[in-house]
Amino acid sequence: MSDTSANQAQPIVACVTVGMLEENCYLYACPQTREAVIIDPGDEAQRILDTIQELQLIPKYILNTHGHFDHTGAIDEVSAAYPVPLAIHAADVYMYTDARTSARYNLKTPLVERKPDILLKEGDHLTFGTLTLEVVETPGHSPGGICLISQPYCVFSGDTLFYRSIGRTDLEGGSYEQLVQSIRSKLYTLADDLFVFPGHGEPTTIEEEKHENPFVTLEE
Repeated sequence: MSDTSANQAQPIVACVTVGMLEENCYLYACPQTREAVIIDPGDEAQRILDTIQELQLIPKYILNTHGHFDHTGAIDEVSAAYPVPLAIHAADVYMYTDARTSARYNLKTPLVERKPDILLKEGDHLTFGTLTLEVVETPGHSPGGICLISQPYCVFSGDTLFYRSIGRTDLEGGSYEQLVQSIRSKLYTLADDLFVFPGHGEPTTIEEEKHENPFVTLEE
């Protein structure tokens, strides 16, 4: 787990890396009110809950950047402790109950018993404490993939953009062309100094990826 809350003027960003695919669950919180969102609770619910308690956070939403099992597997357990609104893009809701995925990875059926309370779409805003997250649709890794932008601090990129890499597009509903377009039009147009917190791996910045990412360059 990492916590970048040393400077209390800045938002709290805590990363809990969980599960066999080492997925990053993020806790993003207002330092003044401690109100927070839980982004992609994928596994090891108790570790996520322990971190919430350690940081004395007050969860207001559970958010999914997309519906793949490694990002959703702890939703029900986390929800039992914090029954706050659950939000995901409509195009990925089916993954919560995808029996084929459950069987393939020997997971419980349904993967997520909860129904989403909010269906996210382009331009939606979620406010908690002094912070706001803006939803941008970034399909390509999955049909309902989104990123969550918090100006002027950071973007939670899910499995759209990674440090020097991008999300895989060979899964059902994936599209390389869509993903490249999403990154170029939705992420590379953001401020260079925004931190990027991806669904797997280490953080980066928009500027670094615009110039150093070997998979998606600024221009064709």
